[in-house]
Amino acid sequence: MRDIHEIIARLRTFVRERFNVSESDRDFSDDVHLFDFGYVDSFGAVELMSFVETTFGTEVTGSDLIAYPLNTVREIATFVMKRENGEI
Repeated sequence: MRDIHEIIARLRTFVRERFNVSESDRDFSDDVHLFDFGYVDSFGAVELMSFVETTFGTEVTGSDLIAYPLNTVREIATFVMKRENGEI
């Protein structure tokens, strides 16, 4: 069973590296809305969900994108944990 902090760290690292988010960016956090604040665009969303699926083995369906908030690093990590635990 994975630790939520491990999932958050891996997601944060991926977003920073893939979408060129500087370590000095004070606005970037685990709770910032990745899309509203322009860190990830619609094409990046596909890459991000693909990363989640391949890295954590967690399927993300179209229904999931509607039913669950998946806009922040923390929300995505929580989704992964709940899916792994069979809660969703």
